Amino acid sequence: MIIDSEASVTGAVLDAMAAAPNERLREVMAALVKHAHAFAREVQLTEEEFDIGIDFLNRIGQATNDAHNEAILFSDAIGFSTLVCLLNNGQHGASETASALLGPFWRMNSPVTANGGSIVRSQTPGPVLFADCRIADPLGRPLAGVEVDVWQASPVGMYENQDETQADMNLRGKFTTDAEGRFWFRSVKPAGYPVPTGGPVGDMLRAQRRHPYRPAHLHFLAFKPGWKTLITQVFVDDDERLETDVVFGVTRHLIGNYRKRTGEAPPEPDISGDWYSLNYDFVMEPGEAKLPNPPIK
Repeated sequence: MIIDSEASVTGAVLDAMAAAPNERLREVMAALVKHAHAFAREVQLTEEEFDIGIDFLNRIGQATNDAHNEAILFSDAIGFSTLVCLLNNGQHGASETASALLGPFWRMNSPVTANGGSIVRSQTPGPVLFADCRIADPLGRPLAGVEVDVWQASPVGMYENQDETQADMNLRGKFTTDAEGRFWFRSVKPAGYPVPTGGPVGDMLRAQRRHPYRPAHLHFLAFKPGWKTLITQVFVDDDERLETDVVFGVTRHLIGNYRKRTGEAPPEPDISGDWYSLNYDFVMEPGEAKLPNPPIK
C-alpha cells in the first residue's frame, strides 16, 4: 500500500503482518500495533519525544548485562510485571493470589541447602531470622518434594551479585519440602532497599519524583512436576513502604508475620538478644511446572 495520510498507516501495517502463520503471533502483534499507533495519536507524539523514547529503549538494552537486567526493572517500575502476574494467577486478578513478580535478581543455581540450614554465607549484619514454611495443595494437603528457591537482599540494601563484599550466593538457598510439606531455614531479617537507579529507570523515577525503594521481603520460587510453578514474595509487616513499593508488588496476601522474639530462648545457642521468626503457608495449584528464564546469571 502507498501511504496517503496518517490515517492509512495502521491498516497498512496490519495488512502486512496478516499472513503470519502463527495465530497467537498475529493476535499479539496486531494488538501491539493498534495500541502503539493509538497511543501516538492520543498524545500527538512529537518527533523529539519519539527520539527520546527510542533512546530510552536503547539505553535499557545497553544497561543490561549478566548481573543486571534493566528491562525487567523497567517492566517492574511501571507495574507491568505485576499486572502480567495477576492476569495469570488468582483467577485473572479477581482474587488474592500467592504469586508475585519474579524481579530482576533471581539466579538459576542456588546452593542446595538442608532444611534447618542457613543461607547466610558471609558476614551479614541484621537480626537473626528463623523461617518455617509449609506448602500445600488447594485442599490443604501437604506437598512433599517441592524444590524451593529462597533469595533476599542483604540488610545493607544489595543482593550479593551487586556487592563484591558478599560471598557468591550469599542469602540464597534451595530447599526441598519434607513429607509434611515443610521447609525451614535460618537467615537475617530482610530490610528495604532501593532498586538500581544508575540507568534509564533511575532517570524515569527521578523525573516522576518517585522514591526507588522496595519494602523488605523474602523471595520464593517453588517447583514440582505436575504443579504450577509458584513465584512469590513475603513482605515484612511493619515496613513503612508497604503502600508505596516502587514496583507495585505488595498484595495483602503477601504480608507475612515477622514476629520479634524478646527474652525467648532461640532455636540455636549462638544467638544473643532479640531474634525473629516467620511462619508462612503457601498453596500450589496443579498445572505446568516451568521455570522462568533467569534475568541474571
